[in-house]
Amino acid sequence: MMGVTSFSNAVFFAAFAGLFLWRCQSAPSKTDSNAAAAADTVPTVVQPAQRPPLFEYRVPADIRIKEYFRFLDGIVHHYDSLVPYHLTEHILIRANPWVIDTLENTDYYRRIDRGDFVYDQRKLVVLHQGDTLRIPDSLYAAQLQNQINETWIDINIPAFSLRVVEGASDTIYSFKVRVGQNKKRYQEAIQRVADLRTQTGAGRIFRINRTPSRFEDPHTGKLLKRTKRDDGRTTRMPMIPWLEPEIGGRRPGQMIHPTTNPETLGKAYSNGCIGCSESDAWRLYYYAPVGTRVVIRYDLQVVSPRGDTITLPDIYRRKR
Repeated sequence: MMGVTSFSNAVFFAAFAGLFLWRCQSAPSKTDSNAAAAADTVPTVVQPAQRPPLFEYRVPADIRIKEYFRFLDGIVHHYDSLVPYHLTEHILIRANPWVIDTLENTDYYRRIDRGDFVYDQRKLVVLHQGDTLRIPDSLYAAQLQNQINETWIDINIPAFSLRVVEGASDTIYSFKVRVGQNKKRYQEAIQRVADLRTQTGAGRIFRINRTPSRFEDPHTGKLLKRTKRDDGRTTRMPMIPWLEPEIGGRRPGQMIHPTTNPETLGKAYSNGCIGCSESDAWRLYYYAPVGTRVVIRYDLQVVSPRGDTITLPDIYRRKR
């Protein structure tokens, strides 16, 4: 170990900003479905054994969500010139998995369960003064990068499930999601009638908006700054990354993003996007960087955890 290093706070505030269309704001009416829910988020793959880090960086001050990505950009930029490999944000945080756990616990509903109402999620502290980030050595970094390269996303629409898969079939995580409604509707945001069903196909994560700041109701074109939660309370829109997949060489605009209304998970409820919980969105971000393969399918025949073959409801009525 080469010891604790530090550098000026000014270094780590590199600019990164983004605007994004809130294409999949919750629709006004729910689409009921009795499809089997996806499994809870349970890790099934062992993290590579950690090795002594090349460096340890001690966080000099409390870092809030709204500062988080600029802070990380500075650390990555600094240490990338000191390590014998290409250091990325994903390698850094995968080498410090406690950070993902901390981000998951900023989920509005997890905080509410602990009696903590949060109006503005961006002000939550996710790195505390004195926390230590380990900069991995080249061997551990290579192991992590190999895992990242082998990871892909599998989404089955009628199962309302998203799986993070490593290799051919090892499911690392499984999330319950919501999908597009089985209808067409005029969208003011694009000024035409759109098919709201989630489209199938294969592709890759093409773009990520780490700091979404522009949210628009696609039906009315109205800009949104606040959201009504399932408990009836109103909060500011959270700042959590959105992932944009390219499917079959096209960018249909169906994002993978968090929903502020988890009661809609397991339903055909969105305007085409794949919605997940806030906590799952944070974990997914660190397992699906740009370039990650994505498969979106519509399979009605699935195998249950008990090994039974079951038929899911045909939510888009494709077999009729």
